[in-house]
Amino acid sequence: MSEPNVRWTDFAPAETSREREQIEWSVNYAYNAVGSDLPRALLIGDSICNAYQGRVRELLEGRVNVSFWASSKCVTDPDYFRELDLILSARHYDIVTFNNGLHSLSTDREEWVAAYEAAVSFLRAKLPDAKLSIVLCTPLADEKLTAICAELNETALRVAEQNGLPIVDLFAPMDALERAEYWTDTFHFRTEAVDMQAKAIASHCLAELFGAD
Repeated sequence: MSEPNVRWTDFAPAETSREREQIEWSVNYAYNAVGSDLPRALLIGDSICNAYQGRVRELLEGRVNVSFWASSKCVTDPDYFRELDLILSARHYDIVTFNNGLHSLSTDREEWVAAYEAAVSFLRAKLPDAKLSIVLCTPLADEKLTAICAELNETALRVAEQNGLPIVDLFAPMDALERAEYWTDTFHFRTEAVDMQAKAIASHCLAELFGAD
């Protein structure tokens, strides 16, 4: 269960220069929310997570229940930790896969790094009994933006190593694909690529929870 005495205000940035997007959004679903004794996975991310979560649910059906929180909010957004706390406090989670970055490509880098590190610390403190995994951001159709994404992933890899956390690499397998064939726009993917991402997330959850592929 979550630790009720862990306060999100102790981890959230005291101030930030982040400018909000014209439209900010959050989507949260808890599938099989009542009366199940199966372990539960919480997927945290953005629209990429929102795209693959349904397929992850199908792949884990009968073995792992799935919740997800997908949001446009960068970890530096003033409301990010408040919303994260609400999700983490809602129920018990056995594994959490955490991603943040594609809505942070233009965020002040030092602020993002500090907030990303704080978010990982908050997750570990709030859910001490849950397994936590870091999900790398997916590449983009734009070469320059992909280079920025790769830099953000370097921070994610460093934080994972420092905390002894496993990685789900969604960057390398997507980066090897043809942009014209597998992307629908600068950020998002066609069904075939989304399925690859979902399989990576699902197989990782099974391996972490049961030691199975």
